[in-house]
Amino acid sequence: MTDLVEGAALPAIDLAGPDGGRIDLQTYRGRPLVVYFYPKDDTAGCTREAQDFSAVYAELQALGVELLGVSRDTPEKHRKFAAKYDLTVPLASADTDAALEAFGVWVEKKLYGKTYMGIDRSTFLFDAGGTLVRVWRKVRVPGHVDAVVTAARALS
Repeated sequence: MTDLVEGAALPAIDLAGPDGGRIDLQTYRGRPLVVYFYPKDDTAGCTREAQDFSAVYAELQALGVELLGVSRDTPEKHRKFAAKYDLTVPLASADTDAALEAFGVWVEKKLYGKTYMGIDRSTFLFDAGGTLVRVWRKVRVPGHVDAVVTAARALS
């Protein structure tokens, strides 16, 4: 597993899109990109984060910034999640370990004394050239999206 750090290049990976197609992250080169990883669809924190990103999605697009939310959930679960909460944020599925490993978000976690592997809630901001300019790890949802939008504005 790697730990993606500021100054690193956008990983050359692809993800499963909600429509069943593939999403190649390299196709985003030429414009800034926010990629956020979250543990699971339809849980309290993940729902709030997706709603917060959906609320600013149009603003990010107006700045020329693309946005992509990623979890291990299936494309079908993403479609149901988006429909249930009227989400506009694009969602993708990390259907192989390659994406999670490339971003260093597959980590050991503990809950109620049990240890397990899971996604570390993390956000990555890449500039138009595909260089990582900002990383947020172990994200706490309240106020996080505002910090991401502020950093994205600074790229414009």
